[in-house]
Amino acid sequence: MREAANTPDLASRLETWAGTDPVRLDVASTVNVLARACGEIALLIAAGPLAGAMGASLGADNGGGDVQKELDVRCDTIIREACKAAPVAALASEEADVAIPLDPEGRLLVAVDPLDGSSNIDTDVSVGTVFSIRLRPETGDPTADAAFLRPGREQLAAGYVVYGPHVALMLTIGEGVDLYVLDPARRRFMLVKAGVRVPEEAREFAINMSNYRHWDDRVRAYVDDLIAGRDGPRSNDYNMRWIASMVAEAHRIFMRGGIYLYPGDDRKGYAAGRLRLVYEAAPIGMLMEQSGGRASDGETNVLDLVPEKLHQRVPLIFGSRLKVERVERYLTSGWGHSERSPLFSNRGLLSA
Repeated sequence: MREAANTPDLASRLETWAGTDPVRLDVASTVNVLARACGEIALLIAAGPLAGAMGASLGADNGGGDVQKELDVRCDTIIREACKAAPVAALASEEADVAIPLDPEGRLLVAVDPLDGSSNIDTDVSVGTVFSIRLRPETGDPTADAAFLRPGREQLAAGYVVYGPHVALMLTIGEGVDLYVLDPARRRFMLVKAGVRVPEEAREFAINMSNYRHWDDRVRAYVDDLIAGRDGPRSNDYNMRWIASMVAEAHRIFMRGGIYLYPGDDRKGYAAGRLRLVYEAAPIGMLMEQSGGRASDGETNVLDLVPEKLHQRVPLIFGSRLKVERVERYLTSGWGHSERSPLFSNRGLLSA
């Protein structure tokens, strides 16, 4: 990959940002450690079946209650070992039941989903890593689960790495969102775009339509109006996307705009959706807000939600701000009647 002579790498950008501030220096050190770990994960993923049966189920549940795959565990180990070299008091991982104590003198806490979208491993579809960094509490045990049960607005940094045709890092340190790409020759993340903004207009939405029959009527109303296309209240045709990898969905939205929805539904265990507030919703929420987008549980900005437990799940809607706010109106104003044309007020998905 050829780079411009003046393209800075992640480490130098963080060094300039941190200056001599002790907290910023710790954040910079931790982001660098996580980036190196993700570079190692990228190599493992790129090896595919040559690295073994990475998509094999281990027959055990992780901390969030999902079945673990071999690659989930390998990625979790890589990140856990890497964080031992950072000023991190405790690590909360989607793959662990409880928070893991690390450096007793560490100033920071890290929450991570080591491998988002692992169901896609065998089909060679993009997967990713999501992380969140915050200060340890001033009182109480920093290694206890309770240390992580704070609103997402307290995050100091958040980001994700998507392992696709190229390996990309989307990062916020509270001053906008920057996009880096991994230089495979030197294994360093290079800045390719500073100040990323979520495009405001896009005719794309991401949702798993196979769950249509399980959704709340208000969610159906919103999706029906999109599917009605140019003949419906939106007066535009829309394309639907569904990758089953939240990080890949988020990256597409950063590049092209649109909206992603994973609502709760009436299936057992899905009333509150399936995505985790601490590991997934909060960091994605910070990235979205820092780039002009929005992330919500359908009523409330996810950054304002206070987790009640480490592996708490929440409905998650994120993307272009105006689109997310429109969905919130559907969900809070009663079936979205205020948004819909009378022609479609009683029309189902498959009706003529």
